[in-house]
Amino acid sequence: MRLTTKGRFAVTAMIDLGLRQSSGPVTLAAISQRQQISLSYLEQLFGKLRRNQLVESTRGPGGGYTLARAAADITVAEIITSVDEPMDATQCGGKENCLGENARCMTHELWSALNTKMVEFLDSVNLQKLVDDQIAKGFELEDQPTLKRAISSMPVMKPIRINAPNSVFALGASYAKM
Repeated sequence: MRLTTKGRFAVTAMIDLGLRQSSGPVTLAAISQRQQISLSYLEQLFGKLRRNQLVESTRGPGGGYTLARAAADITVAEIITSVDEPMDATQCGGKENCLGENARCMTHELWSALNTKMVEFLDSVNLQKLVDDQIAKGFELEDQPTLKRAISSMPVMKPIRINAPNSVFALGASYAKM
């Protein structure tokens, strides 16, 4: 199986979401900042996760994403396949035509067996276990970030408006009026 960043980032973001689930909806911007994953990439991934009913979105102020089901009911295999990550180690994509028309390569059965084991393993690991592993490693939820103040402690410097002519011709015209 070729696990690309798409699958890895989806699992990482789901763990982040699972860890903060009790605090209410989690914004993608917050996940992006904590996990160093591009916000636009997360938006693409979470669109697919939402379509596959792994997460739910809440719009508006205080909105964000929450898990659609209990973390114990979401497997790593579901997360990976929901973001269109193929779990296939065969050269032919499981079609059994590695060498052309109805011809399999000599190692097709080996890679097919590996596919089966990978899916079995990833299907046996649920999101709750990954969340619990992070907590066991000493993960602590940070305090909620304080909202930025709308009023700055620095005074606002307004530009000085000078009511003077902006060219030699305008200067001449202003003396002509006197």
